[in-house]
Amino acid sequence: QVQLVESGGGLVQPGGSLRLSCTASGSIVTIYDMGWHRQAPGKQRELVATISSGGTGDYADSVKGRFTVSRDNDKNTVYLQMNSLKPEDTAVYYCNADVATPRTFGMTYWGKGTLVTVSS
Repeated sequence: QVQLVESGGGLVQPGGSLRLSCTASGSIVTIYDMGWHRQAPGKQRELVATISSGGTGDYADSVKGRFTVSRDNDKNTVYLQMNSLKPEDTAVYYCNADVATPRTFGMTYWGKGTLVTVSS
């Protein structure tokens, strides 16, 4: 099995910054794409950013220029640096990873989420 654990959420004022981390552990052979989604109250979960195993990032239009996704393959960890935060960024942020294990070629695993609240 594979587990993903997020950290770094919290309360921040508008214009502030936060850095989220997510570490994968378990029976991991290879991690392919990793990413972040978010779900605001009363809304559907939406893609925030993805990053390939080679480090190529892609972003939702709403966060381009403010958020940066990165990863440390040696640590099986993906990061989301969030700058210039806005109240509309308030959501539970979930990380995901496409993982090959000894028993499966590739499955998508999800963390349990970390809450980010942007408010004055």
